[in-house]
Amino acid sequence: MPLTTAPDARSTHVLSTAVLNLLLPHHRTTEDTSAPAGRFPHQLRRIGDFVRRGKPVVFTLPGFPCKSPNRAKVLGHLPDQGERLSLTFLNDLCARIGEIHPPGARVVICSDGHVFGDLVRVPDHHIDAYADELRALVAELGPDHLSVFDLRDVLGDLPHSAKRDRVLERHAPALDALRAEVRAGGQALALYRGVTRFLLDDTADFTGTRSALQRECRRRAYGVIQRSRAWGALVAEHHPRSVRLSIHPQPAGAPKFGIRLLDAPDAWTTPWHSTALRRADGTWSLLPRAQAAGLGRLVTRDGRPSHFEEWPGGPA
Repeated sequence: MPLTTAPDARSTHVLSTAVLNLLLPHHRTTEDTSAPAGRFPHQLRRIGDFVRRGKPVVFTLPGFPCKSPNRAKVLGHLPDQGERLSLTFLNDLCARIGEIHPPGARVVICSDGHVFGDLVRVPDHHIDAYADELRALVAELGPDHLSVFDLRDVLGDLPHSAKRDRVLERHAPALDALRAEVRAGGQALALYRGVTRFLLDDTADFTGTRSALQRECRRRAYGVIQRSRAWGALVAEHHPRSVRLSIHPQPAGAPKFGIRLLDAPDAWTTPWHSTALRRADGTWSLLPRAQAAGLGRLVTRDGRPSHFEEWPGGPA
């Protein structure tokens, strides 16, 4: 019979471990080997807090900001099949948790597009449209397991630039401190390099030299990381008990649990930096639009580009 209660510390630990084991196959990490549940004490402790109180396990996932401005990577500025599949995966994951923990689970999508919009060169009206469509997709899947949290929930109808300034003033670490972390190496350096690479790849209209673009992207990368920390602090303030998920790779033992939403060529690819491709065998992958277009035909949904379907037997 499935465990339904947690009357003591032992059963709480057993059930918390069972919940975590449902996440482990989807751990997004740059490490080569899988890790047992015991190497994730932060997550076990947070999950255990919900289990002990008989409450739904709440996860927060900063992400789903906006589509990349590079049209060689994505189909447009609105959510498409990549987001739909990712939200379905999270919804199903919560349902599976509910099978062993009857109070269930829910994921709060902390959509952070307006936090970074000016740094990633995406206009605010595109971010608004993306966020509205994201909420519509969540509503379509049902409100039991998923919800969306963004700056509108915190700062209402203030101008977007004023919202960004407010978040930075209240929650951002100093840039000098971030630079010191990156110089020290480790995960901070890996994140800095990953963000810089994304900014380079997402820039489609730079008119200067490659070296000038690299310098600009390195500068902007510090701003993205600074605002990411600020957004994380704001999310923690509003959801203090939640289990923190991340779309960035995270090592075992980190306070954040990196989660892979869909199959992709590397640990950094996300639905908003890529296009969904349905393989001939029925599986899905995330690839740059230009690459996916060479492997299959474009499929539309509700009059908009949705994804590609692989041609049987390979490219035509």
